[in-house]
Amino acid sequence: MDLICKDLVASGIEVLFRSENIEDGLSQLSALKELPQVCIIDLDFFDKNVLKQLQEFKTKYPSIKLIAHSDIDNEKIGKTLLAIGFSSYLLIGTDTDDFKKAIERVSNG
Repeated sequence: MDLICKDLVASGIEVLFRSENIEDGLSQLSALKELPQVCIIDLDFFDKNVLKQLQEFKTKYPSIKLIAHSDIDNEKIGKTLLAIGFSSYLLIGTDTDDFKKAIERVSNG
């Protein structure tokens, strides 16, 4: 994700912050004067509370478009994330151009 983040910044995408987990991300979001349009969340499904945390995140910040980033290619997970309110799902290994396209797509639509 570090390389993708650097490439996105180099391509003109503004990255407001990075966090290690959802809790930290929520804390950083609450400190912002203006919320971002899009949030990319690198999902860790080893954390058993991740889906509950994502639901809380979306409830607290319904206007933020969410893009999931994960190594799990599973239709059930994808459907669950869509039900929570995610707009896009990118697999680990996705290149910067596809990230940028996903960001633009969810920002505009």
